[in-house]
Amino acid sequence: MKQTELHAEHHAPVVLVIEDEPGDAQLIRLQLQEQDVQAYQIVLAESLKDAEMQVKQQKLVPNAILLDLNLPDSTGVATVRRCYQLFPDVPVVVLTGLDDQTATEAAIEAGAEDYLSKGAEGRWIRKAIRYAILRHERDASERLAMAVFRHAREAIMITDAEQQILQVNTAFSDITGYRAEDVIGKTPAILNSGHHDANFFDQMFATLAAKGSWDGEIWNRRKDGSLVVETMNISAVHDALGQVVQYVALFSDITQKKAAQDKVNYLAYHDALTNLPNRTLFMDRFQQALVSVRRTQSPLALAFMDLDGFKTINDTHGHAAGDFLLEALSEKMKVCLREDDTLARLGGDEFLLLLQGQLDQQTTEQVLQRLLITAHEPIEWKGNTLKVSVSIGACFIDGQSLKSPEDYITEADVAMYRAKKQGKNRYYFTDNT
Repeated sequence: MKQTELHAEHHAPVVLVIEDEPGDAQLIRLQLQEQDVQAYQIVLAESLKDAEMQVKQQKLVPNAILLDLNLPDSTGVATVRRCYQLFPDVPVVVLTGLDDQTATEAAIEAGAEDYLSKGAEGRWIRKAIRYAILRHERDASERLAMAVFRHAREAIMITDAEQQILQVNTAFSDITGYRAEDVIGKTPAILNSGHHDANFFDQMFATLAAKGSWDGEIWNRRKDGSLVVETMNISAVHDALGQVVQYVALFSDITQKKAAQDKVNYLAYHDALTNLPNRTLFMDRFQQALVSVRRTQSPLALAFMDLDGFKTINDTHGHAAGDFLLEALSEKMKVCLREDDTLARLGGDEFLLLLQGQLDQQTTEQVLQRLLITAHEPIEWKGNTLKVSVSIGACFIDGQSLKSPEDYITEADVAMYRAKKQGKNRYYFTDNT
């Protein structure tokens, strides 16, 4: 009966015998089958390469490997390592003519389940194979757990109850830059970024004590000093008496995702070209300011600004020049303002300005005058002088008879057009005559 037929018809364990001496190989076959010819499906190979080829061709899954250390394509303990590379989930029993304690220990260290000398009785070989298969099946869950631990995309850090690090996985090293030997025996404080205060960690451990787990975002510091934002889950492991014996932390690097999210949130409320607040953010602040006016009777001033001559800049020098002017002028105008003031870009060459805080008519006019002077200053771009001015329409707002934000903006817009009609490069208040 052919080996492939035997494999198809029976469920006996498949033993892959890798032995380059034909006589020894046949002796091993006889020893494995001397009590029951169908006890094992036996595949003979004379080298590691031959073994790999036969397993692939016959589509066999070995249950155990009997391995000679000295083969045509490998010798010594390296043979065990190479065998596990080819067959990573198959138990290996080494069978060799060497009687060397050092070699025995090295083979076991390399992963071999057992080590037998050639000439051993058949019963010892069969017993070694049988126990190797049983141990392999028994330890399957542990191997699976270790495989998950090693290959998980999430970083895993295990500490004892005193927070000393016991074990970390490869993803931990990838994210933090620390190798296992750098951190084992130390505490997670080695990752501390200084971003969180003591109260943050007090609450973390209070939650762990109360619920047995904690979830959240945490800022840590990599080995190279750079910051990393992580989403983390920490679970407490208890013994039979309910005492904490370990903590297991799983975390992922969300630094780029966090930065992208922050950028999206920022762009939702800011102009992409000038980085000034956009209409949405301006209206939110304006609405809050009007609520404050009702409560405190502290006055506000609103200004609608439109650049004079901006279209000419675009037509003459192109939109790149216009964008450069808007960016440069926005930065210069911000310098003219006070801390509580808000300058926003509506779009194109239109801006809104909200003045609040300690404010009166004179202070408002001083700010507007500084803006007129600043906007009229020339800006150099690629050897060209770009020059515009600004027309400003403004209204002064107190706590009497308050209107909607849109009504005030419309009033300031009308006042701005009156400033343009009066010659541009000036401001005009809604209550001017």
